Amino acid sequence: MPGTTSIFAVVRPDPGPVKVILAGICALILTVGLARFAYTPMLPVMREGAGLSDLAGGWLATFNYLGYITGALIAATTGSLQRKFVLYRIGLVLGVVTTAAMGLTDNVYLWTLLRYFSGLSSTAGLLLASGLALNWLIRHEHKPELGVHFAGLGVGIAVSGAAVGLMIGHFDWAEQWLGLGLLGLLFAVPAWLWLPPPTPVAAQSTGHTPTVPAPDGRWTRLLIAAYFCAGAGYVISATFIVAILERLPAFAGWGSWVWVLLGVAAAPSTFLWDRIANLTGGLPALLLAYALQIVSIVLPVLSDATASNLLAAVLFGNTFVGIVSLTLSIIGRRFPANPAKAMARLTISYGIAQIIAPAIAGYIATATGRYDGALWMAAVAMCIGMLLLYAAHRREVALRPTGAG
Repeated sequence: MPGTTSIFAVVRPDPGPVKVILAGICALILTVGLARFAYTPMLPVMREGAGLSDLAGGWLATFNYLGYITGALIAATTGSLQRKFVLYRIGLVLGVVTTAAMGLTDNVYLWTLLRYFSGLSSTAGLLLASGLALNWLIRHEHKPELGVHFAGLGVGIAVSGAAVGLMIGHFDWAEQWLGLGLLGLLFAVPAWLWLPPPTPVAAQSTGHTPTVPAPDGRWTRLLIAAYFCAGAGYVISATFIVAILERLPAFAGWGSWVWVLLGVAAAPSTFLWDRIANLTGGLPALLLAYALQIVSIVLPVLSDATASNLLAAVLFGNTFVGIVSLTLSIIGRRFPANPAKAMARLTISYGIAQIIAPAIAGYIATATGRYDGALWMAAVAMCIGMLLLYAAHRREVALRPTGAG
C-alpha cells in the first residue's frame, strides 16, 4: 500500500514524548472510553427512550466484543508498523463515526453493526496506539513505560459516564449519542496529529538495545492464560457492578455516576501500579493486583453496606486498569520490535473471556435471582489466574541469566 502509506505518513517535526503519550491517551478516551464504554451508562437510557430490550442490549454488547476480538486478530497478524499506523488512524475515524451514528437510527440491526465496528475501533487506542507509542519511546531512547498511556482507560470511563450523566434530562437518547460523537471528535484531533508515523526499520536508531530477555513459549502461554482469567473476572464485575450499586437506596438512579466513580479511581491507578512494579517487578505487582481485584469482587457478596460497596467499586476501577496496563507493558517490553502484535495475542484471550464469561454468569444470575454466584465465579477465575501468574514468575526467575538483577 505505498500510496496509502505516503498519505498517512507525512513527515513532521519530532513531537516529543509528552505529545506522543497524550496522543495515545486521547486515542484511548475516544475509542475505548466513548466508542466502546459509553454504551454501559447509555444502556438504561436506550431501554427507556428507544425501547431497547434486554435481549437486544445483550446482543449489542456481544457484537461489540466480537469487533474488539476482530481488531485484536488484525493487529496480531499485521507485521508492518506502517500498516498498523494506517489502521490506527482508520480506527480513530471509526470511533467518531460509529458513536455518532448510533443516534441516527433506531434499527437494531444497524445498531448491531455499529457496535461491532465501534469494538473494532477500540483496538486502535488499546493496542495500536500503545504499541506505536512504546515503539517510539524505545527507538528514541525514552523509558519504555506505558502507565501514563493507560491512564486514558480510566479517564475515558470517567468522561463517558460524566457526559451521559450531564446530558440526561436535557437531551433524548439519540441526541446524547450525537453529543458523544462530537465529544469524540475533540479527542480525535490530537490523537491524529500527535502520534508520528513509525520510522522505517532501516532508518531506526540502533543505539538503544532492550535489556529485557525474550521469554520462552511456556512463559508466554502462562501469561496468556492468566490474562484470560483476568478477562473473565473483569467482565463479570463490570457487567454487574452498576446494577449491584443501584440496588442500594443511596445509589438508585445514579448508575452513570457510579461509572464515573469507577473511572476516577482507575485513572491514577496506572501511576500507582508502575511504581509498585518498579519496586517489586512486573509479575509480583500483577499478583498483588489480582489479589486486590478478588477483594473488590467478593465485597458486594459479603456485605450490603454502602461503604463496602463503594470500596468495591474503587478497588475494581483501580485494579482492572492496573492489570491491563501492567500486562500489556510487560509483554510489550519483551517484544520491542513489534509490541502491538505481542499485545494483541494476549488481548485475544482477554476478549474471548469477555464473550464466554457473561453468558455463563447470566445463566447463574437468572437461575438464582442474585448476582452472588456470578461474582463467586469471577473470584474463582481470578484465583486460577494468580496460580498461573505465580507459575510464570517462577519460570521467569528460572530463565533469568546468572547474575541478572
